[in-house]
Parts: sequence; C-alpha cells; structure tokens
Amino acid sequence: MYKHVALLVRKEGLTHEEFVDHWQTEHAPIAREIDGVTRYQTVLPTDPGNAEFDGIAELYFEDLDALHDALGSEGSRDYDPEKGTAKAAREDVDNFLAVEKRPRFVGEEVVQRDDVDGDTDGLYKHSAFLVRKEGLTHEEFVDHWQTEHTPIAREIDGVVRYATVLPTDPENAEFDGVAELYFEDLDALHDALGSEGSRDYDPEKGTAKAAREDVDNFLAVEERPRFIGRETVQKDDRS
Repeated sequence: MYKHVALLVRKEGLTHEEFVDHWQTEHAPIAREIDGVTRYQTVLPTDPGNAEFDGIAELYFEDLDALHDALGSEGSRDYDPEKGTAKAAREDVDNFLAVEKRPRFVGEEVVQRDDVDGDTDGLYKHSAFLVRKEGLTHEEFVDHWQTEHTPIAREIDGVVRYATVLPTDPENAEFDGVAELYFEDLDALHDALGSEGSRDYDPEKGTAKAAREDVDNFLAVEERPRFIGRETVQKDDRS
C-alpha cells in the first residue's frame, strides 16, 4: 500500500484550535473523497504546545500513479492538481496550512506487527521521521533498520502495531523512512519512547532500552522529527 504522509503546520494567524476545527470539519470531508484514496487518517497531537507540528494527514492509495496524480510526486512540498476533488482539496489547503513549512513523504508501508487487525482508530501513535547517520548510504540505512532494528522495536512493551514506510523515491525524499509505533495507552507510549517535545528519549529498561541503544548505529537522532498523537480513521475502503 502506498502512502502520502503530510506533517501539517498551521497558517500564520491561526491558533492550533482554529487550525484543527477547519482541518477536521472543512478539509477532511474533501480530502477523503480524493480519487484513488482507499484510506484516510488524521493524527492530532496529544500535547499541542510542545509538538513540532499541528497534525499529520495520511492518505493511502493502491496505485502509485494515482497517488502522484492526486498529490504530486516526491521532492516538492506543494502540488497542483488540475481537476476533481484533489483540486478542491488543494485550493482549501491555503485556508489553514503553511504549505512551505509542511514536510511530506511518499512511501510504501510495510506492516511489521499488527495485534489490532488494522483497526487503529483511537490508538496513540509515535511517528518518527528518520534521517540516516552521516556516513551511511540510504541502502545501508534501510538494511540495518529492517534487519537489525525492526525485530527489536516491534517487541517494545506496549506496542500493538508497528509499521515502517520506505520512500518510493529515496533521492528526492525528505526522510529516509518513517517508523510508526501504536499503543493503546498513552502512558505506555511515554514510558517506552518519551513524551512530546523532544527528538530523543532515554528508557531505562527492557526492549525500549535496547532499541534506543541501537538507534545510534544508524540514525541522526537530532535530525529526526517525531510526533506523538491520537489517530482518527476518516475513511477505510481497503479490502
């Protein structure tokens, strides 16, 4: 499944609450009807005052060409659709988003663990936007992440779902990948991965400690945006 992830930054002059109101009541009903969208979910920060972004929007497509037609290709924070619902959604974006400050990521999702059978509505989610350590190629980064780190990370206490997202166009992607860890309990998430407002964390025990120690082998932690939020599934037509 191909996925477009947008890290949203509100337009100057809006409060976070005004941003959320427009996004959820005006924009989401348009975005979920974009041609080709099979699933659409939004993630609201649990601690808006310390979050790096105002929210995350994630749109899934079965076909990469359909994604590009609707939302543009990798390498640009903006897009310019000429027709249909995608055009209406893009026009509305200017009402509440600072587009030039909005990182975006196009990738293919790989589900590494799923104890909830894909039902993520209402779950707490830690999204880490990964940047490789200096001296590593993207391919070396992916190899370590998928073969060495993922078997540790998916066993962190409290994790009920773990997915990795690999860029479809690594040379033009803003990040080397996205790691998504879901928890049913916010306290369990904080215990494992730290609270909002810091790109790093320092667990003292268990699998979370082992995962943090391995992070230094392949990630540039200080360049890794992270986001803690609660997910709402706005649409899910996947079979």
